Amino acid sequence: MNTSTMQLGKDEIVDSALRQMQTHLHADAMPLRDAVAQTCRTLFAFGHDSGLSGQITARTDRPGTYWTQRLGLGLDEITADNLLLVDEDLRVLEGDGMPNPANRFHSWLYRARPDINCIVHTHAPHASALAMLEVPLEIAHMDTCVLYGQVAFLKKWPGIPVGNEEGEIISAALGDKKAILLAHHGLLVTGASVEEACVLGVMFERAARLQLLSMAAGAVQPIPPELGEEAQRWISTPKRHQATFAYYARRAERLLASGSI
Repeated sequence: MNTSTMQLGKDEIVDSALRQMQTHLHADAMPLRDAVAQTCRTLFAFGHDSGLSGQITARTDRPGTYWTQRLGLGLDEITADNLLLVDEDLRVLEGDGMPNPANRFHSWLYRARPDINCIVHTHAPHASALAMLEVPLEIAHMDTCVLYGQVAFLKKWPGIPVGNEEGEIISAALGDKKAILLAHHGLLVTGASVEEACVLGVMFERAARLQLLSMAAGAVQPIPPELGEEAQRWISTPKRHQATFAYYARRAERLLASGSI
């Protein structure tokens, strides 16, 4: 029997590869609290640190509640044991300390989008630089197409996001997208899982860095929409997110252990 794949069409090869990934991409799922804590440390290792700014949250099985970090700790200091369980009014249900008051707009997002199970918001430097320029994020490289067609832009800064007004504004601006650049503020990404949100957070900052590098040399050229959408589907599978998250976690822990960051 002829088993050569050299005459197959691209669609057939893509379908075959996606099926193989379902079998061969292995990554052990972390308990929810561990995954949230790992996301915090991973984002720190990938350059998202901004002191006490930024929040990572994950919805729990208990309606109206989510895990988040304690105000006063940096992303690199987060463990499963020091996370807080809060309700949408930011009352602490488990753990010691207080959450960041800016978590309030997360509550609005969870209310508006039942499909969202994790939110990552950071003030990563390259995304923040674009935000200062009031320039939307452009997805024009294959690696960053995990975000293709998924990034909204809030051009008018509503001020510190601690009121209900900011929650309404940000959730409306996000719409049905997975990510948003907040002018004069930072990045926000969402995911159906913690793993997906972590991957999108890393790639958002990478996309912003690539955009700034490209803008220094010339105008960023768009990619054809059909190819961007094809790449987005190719990269954005749960198995791919899980495997990428696991790799990012291994890399982050090595960097943290070495003291090189």
